[in-house]
Amino acid sequence: MSNPLTEYFRCPEHYASFVFDGEPSLGSGFFRFGGGAVCFGRCSGGIPAESPEGPLWDGLQAARNGTENTSLPFDLAEVVENLRNERYKFSEGDAALSTVLARMYYWVRPVLPVPIRKYLQRVRLNGWSKLHFPQWPVDRSVDNLMRELMLLVLKAKGVERIPFIWFWPEGASGCVVMTHDVETKAGRDFCSSLMDLDDKYGIKASFQVIPEDRYGVSHSFIDEIWKRGFDVAVHDLNHDGRLFRNHSEFISRANRINDYGERFRTAGFRSAVLYRKQSWYEHLRFEYDMSVPNVAHLDPQRGGCCTIMPFFIGNILEIPVTTTQDYTLFHILNDYSLDLWERQIALILENNGLVSFIVHPDYVIDASERKTYEKLLAYLSSLKHARNLWSPVPSEVNRWWRQRAQMKLVERDGHLEIEGLGRERARIAYASESNGRLEISVENSWEGYPVSIKEFEPLQS
Repeated sequence: MSNPLTEYFRCPEHYASFVFDGEPSLGSGFFRFGGGAVCFGRCSGGIPAESPEGPLWDGLQAARNGTENTSLPFDLAEVVENLRNERYKFSEGDAALSTVLARMYYWVRPVLPVPIRKYLQRVRLNGWSKLHFPQWPVDRSVDNLMRELMLLVLKAKGVERIPFIWFWPEGASGCVVMTHDVETKAGRDFCSSLMDLDDKYGIKASFQVIPEDRYGVSHSFIDEIWKRGFDVAVHDLNHDGRLFRNHSEFISRANRINDYGERFRTAGFRSAVLYRKQSWYEHLRFEYDMSVPNVAHLDPQRGGCCTIMPFFIGNILEIPVTTTQDYTLFHILNDYSLDLWERQIALILENNGLVSFIVHPDYVIDASERKTYEKLLAYLSSLKHARNLWSPVPSEVNRWWRQRAQMKLVERDGHLEIEGLGRERARIAYASESNGRLEISVENSWEGYPVSIKEFEPLQS
């Protein structure tokens, strides 16, 4: 049985042992754990709610620390998987209507003028700001749940601190990833200039390329991206919005998509429009996916994985999209400032998470949008140095996160050491409790950044 806490923190197994105490409820629903984590699943001792909108029963009040185990009123693995894989319930009627409307929209989309497309998108998204869950503009339910549990474990074990393997290499305080989905011929032709712009600010990116129908994809185009130190990923098959329409068609398309992955020499994939059905991912022969948003109120498929960290879906590493897309910012919210992006960055870095962007070459060709993007690059570049952020391409995140997942903390001669491939880049961190707060510090942290880099205060009702 997997232990989400030890998988998340990479702490020794003996520190964190959980048991589900009591009889599970007949059905799944929403409840909370402390004030910062909305959960979904079965629970005991309380009644899960059908909607996340009303008052929610607090499972933290029913948690109990024992000498061997910490008893929880829910199955931790089940709740975490429900959140990450978006298994929480929404109206089936609304979902079916959304699917029908999406098919109709994508059928006529090629002939619709851009102003009409924008108008229809705004109409469909009417009322998005009233959605309670996932929490806008960043949902950290999984991450807050992990931190609440770490506080419980510290009390249960009666120890001053618990060691774990830090999230990012060389003690970086967070991670920033830039990606570019190439949707049109004009966007493809702008990619070289966009690489120049990214290089100006020292930020490499990944280019998601549509292999069929939209534009020609030459070997020289793919080679240029690789040779300049950027990533290539397969972006759907033809971007028609029908990849997940039915299972048999998906398998057929997935086989062709897998072939393009080999042709492009990439291990990365992203679906069109961030459509997704995680239970079908087993048919994709990729190491990592980038199709799941953290919170998707403004996307065609709503939901969100409720975490700001990468996680595994079977053998595929999910690198979630944790910020608002450029098209949404510019053309749905009509916002050309950095205000929303800066707010999301701040919330993510509070928990030392992954800040990941989608900026389309197609939508930063014009001067006004490009000016905003260049301001973003300058801001990220300054943050890299001020906050010791790691800014890899997604393939590097995939490599690191897989290595970290196999690392172990061992004690030798009274000292802790990290075992496993990539250990020379890894750092030991410590979680401790101080006045009800979770404090985290990192050994050998960057010279210009404080050793104590995070304080987490559980939010009580």
